[in-house]
Amino acid sequence: MIDMRVKKDLVVLVADKNMEYAVKGLLCRDHSFGIRKIMYDCYVHPEHDPGCLLRSHDFLRPFSKIYSYALVILDHDGCGHDYKSRESLELELETRLFECGWEGRASAVIIEPELDIWVWSNSPHVESVLGWAGKVPNLKSWLISNGYANEKSIKPNRPKEAFEHALRIVSKARSSSIYSQLARIVSTEKCSDSAFSKLKTVLKDWFPLENVE
Repeated sequence: MIDMRVKKDLVVLVADKNMEYAVKGLLCRDHSFGIRKIMYDCYVHPEHDPGCLLRSHDFLRPFSKIYSYALVILDHDGCGHDYKSRESLELELETRLFECGWEGRASAVIIEPELDIWVWSNSPHVESVLGWAGKVPNLKSWLISNGYANEKSIKPNRPKEAFEHALRIVSKARSSSIYSQLARIVSTEKCSDSAFSKLKTVLKDWFPLENVE
């Protein structure tokens, strides 16, 4: 239930529950992002990635006077238009948002290929949360030996497949809580993904730290 009397800072629209949990984990880390504390709400589009891409402007239209800013996050894979570049799709989505009450107050972050790419970093927390702490071989060696990654980067070329496979090896169920745990503890500086970099930039632009006298 939205309190119409209080204008909140941010409304976030995401494609699925895993993304919702990841976003909520990230947004509680205002200090790590170098932003002030914010009041926000997060919604999942019932039509998932295609809905976020093509109909987020309709979903968010009623909220334009209730929130200061709007953020839409979805996967490039599965959006139905992945033959187009991430950047061009973000621009199209933002243009539609600007035309329905969000001009200059909305941003789109499309993750290429998918959310699971944010899971993978050199942080030891990744091994711990995925249940690989102390295993031999370690997670990076396993990724390399199974053709998911190479010596230069732990980022798998098939991030979702690698994530699900790694969990199966340790008999751990894939759940939204895993995304939440990782989002809360893995260093935001260790993720070099371009979509994640855009997210950090947008948040810092919208919600800079308040000056302390």
